[in-house]
Amino acid sequence: MFEQLGLIGCGLMGGSFALAMKKAGLVKRVVGYSKSPSTTDRARQLGVIDVEAPSALLAVAGADVVLVAVPVAATEATLKAIKHLVTPRMLIMDVGSTKADVVTAAHRALRDQVGSFVPAHPITGREVSGVEHAEADLYSGRQLILTPTERTLPQQLQQAEEIWKALGCRVTTMTPEAHDSAFAAVSHLPHVLAFAMMNSITGQSTGDDFLSLAGPGFRDFTRIAASDPKVWRDILLSNREELIAQSKLFQQALRTIEQAMEKGDAQALEDMLTLASETRAHWRMGAKRK
Repeated sequence: MFEQLGLIGCGLMGGSFALAMKKAGLVKRVVGYSKSPSTTDRARQLGVIDVEAPSALLAVAGADVVLVAVPVAATEATLKAIKHLVTPRMLIMDVGSTKADVVTAAHRALRDQVGSFVPAHPITGREVSGVEHAEADLYSGRQLILTPTERTLPQQLQQAEEIWKALGCRVTTMTPEAHDSAFAAVSHLPHVLAFAMMNSITGQSTGDDFLSLAGPGFRDFTRIAASDPKVWRDILLSNREELIAQSKLFQQALRTIEQAMEKGDAQALEDMLTLASETRAHWRMGAKRK
């Protein structure tokens, strides 16, 4: 059990982590800080944190484990703010959706103390944000990606693995670069498509009429377009090179389907749809393809 969790960012992800740690009996006390004092106050009222800290630095004071749950663009500034209280025995993690930029930021901010930092990405979330939506089971049964670097201390890496497994996660380790390439394809691009779909419809004069006729398929496809715009702005910019590469591959696949329709080539169209349908039918979240 950890004596104290220092939580920087008391929103959905950070708040859920604190609740999960408490539920699992892994921490005695949670000290929290958010940029907005009203968020920190609300987190305390809801029992997500036990003590409000007036700054990120003081949230870390006395902590043996720290979670940085801020937008990826704020990672470097946050780590710089806490650097002077980071110790070799402390475990620091994040929950950012991109990793190469986070690792670079950590090296710049923490310098000699960067070994205490274990980059993490839990594959979970909701399209709503805020501590009011935090839940102790948000991470249970989900994949958790760790992207340690050559400077990550073995003890911290082991602790990180043990924590996330205790919260019910399936832990996988990969390089930051491999992570960003994969998630550009399976997470970041789908969000771009959902955002673009909504804008393509609302940009039409009859867009509101179209939306009034939309059913469950449209609802399911565009659900993630309701995600926090500021969070996703940062993610898309942070991973833009990998994302643009995946976008071009998608455009090629879309153009191939369009060409089959233009030619009236029913067989070619059916073959492409069959391939996609069968692949999706056999896909299981978290399972590797044989």
